[in-house]
Amino acid sequence: MQLDFSKLAPLDAYRWLASTITPRPIAWVSTLSKEGVSNLAPFSFFQVISDDPATLLVNINTRGDGQLKDTLRNVQETGELVIQLVSFEQAEAMNASAAWLPHGVSEFETCGIAIEPSVRVRAPRVLGAPVSFECRVAEIQPYPRGNPNCHLVFAEVLLAHIDDAVLTEAGRVDPQRLDLVGRLGGSAYTRTRETFNMVRPT
Repeated sequence: MQLDFSKLAPLDAYRWLASTITPRPIAWVSTLSKEGVSNLAPFSFFQVISDDPATLLVNINTRGDGQLKDTLRNVQETGELVIQLVSFEQAEAMNASAAWLPHGVSEFETCGIAIEPSVRVRAPRVLGAPVSFECRVAEIQPYPRGNPNCHLVFAEVLLAHIDDAVLTEAGRVDPQRLDLVGRLGGSAYTRTRETFNMVRPT
């Protein structure tokens, strides 16, 4: 099979990309509006892109009606966000927070997701998340430039919170204990517990 992406409708392109580029880590992003309303939403177009400075990238699509999502509005206004990784234990809560709620309504409150304060930013953290990255916005790029349908948010990591329970005795992250979920195509997800090792050649 060959797919000419120049001839695909955007939805078809999304379906092919989302079902083949897998598994994708999930950024569970918490923000705070300038009015102080908390927001929480998951994004699977997400990755680490730099270690110096430590920077994560989250792609936030525009809504179907052309409106900006609250996450994007908030990071534009405040320049701050927290990116949580999602454990299997919190998968249902993450999925619940993906619901489209009216502007200014908090997913934390609506979905009953507990919060805890951050240290370097005003946005709250998800209580019990195995890993949380407190970030400041380094840059926001509309894409594509001529007719943007999404925004690329470059988030510089200021402080990380890693649950001691996911660490080995040597202080390293154990993927079995971390037990993250990743996004596949459609409504399918996977867990990171099934792993194998390979030594990189010299």
